[in-house]
Amino acid sequence: MATASHSIPPDRMAVLFAVMLVAAAGNTAMQSILPAIGAKLHIPDVWVSLAFSWSALLWVLTAPHWARQSDRRGRKALMALGVIGFLSSMALCGLVLWSGLQGWLAAGMTFILFALFRSLYGGLGSAAPPAVQAYVAARTDPEQRTQALSLVSSSFGLGTVIGPAVAPFFILPVVGLAGPLLVFALIGLAVLIALRWRLPNDVPRFAARGSIMSYPTTGAASQAATDEEGVDEAQSPDGGTPLSEPLRWTDRRVRPWLVAGFLGGQAQAMVLGVIGFLILDRLNLRMHPDEGAAMTGIVLMAGAFATLLSQWGLIPLLKMSPRTAVLGGAALGGAGTLLTGLSYDFHGIIIGFALASLGFGLFRPGFTAGASLAVPRRDQGGIAGMTASINGSAYIVSPAIGVLVYNWHPIVAYALMASLCGWLVLWGWSALRPSTA
Repeated sequence: MATASHSIPPDRMAVLFAVMLVAAAGNTAMQSILPAIGAKLHIPDVWVSLAFSWSALLWVLTAPHWARQSDRRGRKALMALGVIGFLSSMALCGLVLWSGLQGWLAAGMTFILFALFRSLYGGLGSAAPPAVQAYVAARTDPEQRTQALSLVSSSFGLGTVIGPAVAPFFILPVVGLAGPLLVFALIGLAVLIALRWRLPNDVPRFAARGSIMSYPTTGAASQAATDEEGVDEAQSPDGGTPLSEPLRWTDRRVRPWLVAGFLGGQAQAMVLGVIGFLILDRLNLRMHPDEGAAMTGIVLMAGAFATLLSQWGLIPLLKMSPRTAVLGGAALGGAGTLLTGLSYDFHGIIIGFALASLGFGLFRPGFTAGASLAVPRRDQGGIAGMTASINGSAYIVSPAIGVLVYNWHPIVAYALMASLCGWLVLWGWSALRPSTA
């Protein structure tokens, strides 16, 4: 036993990687085509945005529950539940949208049923990511754990690139714009079969719980998993009364970072919520929604690549402190947002959105790291929950608000987004002190 290798075989790691990747890729693929579907069905833009807000709300509310249930009901079972929620949501949403596009359902009924079936993704899809992370953490030795957890977490971010990139290729002749949803449902079914076939539900070697992943959107940072092995310093050794009070939202150590996360998160959510409609309007594609979906996919893919560049390249290369990443990222995000709002050609929109995504890609990890470094180890669980809540809550209301303001006046909407970034830079310059980072 002492000389045995305690790592997960490559074929099983591939299954775990696929579970994380398909959950993110399918959601961002849908993001890239839904504005075009709304235009084709003549659905008001704000209702299209609210369909995603509903799913994000359910994700935020149910993710903590599923993270706890994976310890009781088994990690493989929770992974399967999440994949089933994903593929059933994609299949039913695809069929409903196809029926609406064919004229078999009224436009209003189409989106009511669509929002209902999106509940399966928001309510059940959040079960898979923490179960995957806990499965990996419980079956790898400490020296291998960090690399393994980083691999499965990176698949979530990689999925945000792949989704918009492949979605235009799945707009098929018969099913049209509903094609990407139906294809990803089939991919989800293949992943579920591989999960059932290749992944044993063995007894964990270590106690572990996966972290709650933020709602998957293009350009959002993938949240790193946390290792909860060992005795929590916030508890007495016998598991009795906590030795210290739980971390509060009003704690002066973390409050500036949480405010920074809120301001930047709202700006990013609005940018992502509006971009599809901006492309349709600026490129005069409201009457050509298929082409608009392809253009939106290209822009979202450029933004996702810029986000990964900032997180996998710039932050490690430049060794940015959390404060520098937050302030620099907010400044770039604001500049890119303004450039996007002022662009009337495809090239300008791509450059502006990529610059904004680069900035937000710096901001997100900086905010998370700054909040984590502000408190001792015993409070890491509490601050992880707070940052996950801040990240997820941004996608509940802000995209719809952004679309409402955009429909009133596009320039005002983009000025509002850039103002949130600018206010974060001005306020954070003094509030986010280097000593707290």
